[in-house]
Amino acid sequence: MTDATNTSGATSRWIDIPSFDGQRFAAYLAMPPATPRAEPAPGLVILQEIWGVNAHIRSVAEQYASDGYVVLAPDLFWRLQPRVDLGYDEAGTAQAFGFRKGIDLDLADRDIAATADALRAMTAVAGGVGVVGYCLGGMLAYRAAFKAGLDCAVCYYGGGIAQQLELASSSSSSSSPPSSPPSSRNVPLALHFGDKDAHIGPDQVATIRTALAARPEVRIDTYANADHGFNCWARPSYHQQSAALAHGRSLAFLSTHLAAPGDSNA
Repeated sequence: MTDATNTSGATSRWIDIPSFDGQRFAAYLAMPPATPRAEPAPGLVILQEIWGVNAHIRSVAEQYASDGYVVLAPDLFWRLQPRVDLGYDEAGTAQAFGFRKGIDLDLADRDIAATADALRAMTAVAGGVGVVGYCLGGMLAYRAAFKAGLDCAVCYYGGGIAQQLELASSSSSSSSPPSSPPSSRNVPLALHFGDKDAHIGPDQVATIRTALAARPEVRIDTYANADHGFNCWARPSYHQQSAALAHGRSLAFLSTHLAAPGDSNA
């Protein structure tokens, strides 16, 4: 597929990634704008909502590419149906929940790890690989922090995190050396939640805060006027101020933990 260039100068296209079981799945690749220095950049995995790698998620990938990251957004539903691309209307949402019920989270974990490996293998990538996920992707980004050997994770309104806090507990309590498997590392996390989110209530956020309170590498931000899905400008729940604030915080977090070659701010 020919590269497409958006107004920011970032280029994008679909590529194939080998899976652990000898198959291949698609991922949307967005490259940062060309610069005179032409230096490698950090890598970033973007994880979809239940509507697939649709126009919104592709735009998010391009947004982060414009911010200077080499971005891959893997098709996490490929084992059910390749290249799911749904809208937010009633029919699209009904299909989306069907795909959510059908996804195997353990297989998704392995596909995310394969995506991270694909980024690390690119000559255009240096300075670490992180993950940013939304909704379903937010929960999977949290899992990936401990299962995929990533350098940091940003999780937007990830439902189910409160029910999987043992992943963080086993990580933070480990006494293994830094050379041990990824699950033993205290991976930096940034979690975003909306106070108006009926899917992830304040009790769940409080549980998460309590469980992660002893971990200085974790930040949790809440947004008073934000509902579930507040970052998605294609949904009625979009809240511009909260989305802009969260994006700025995410960029600051990523710049700290994914340093480009030669940078000293991390």
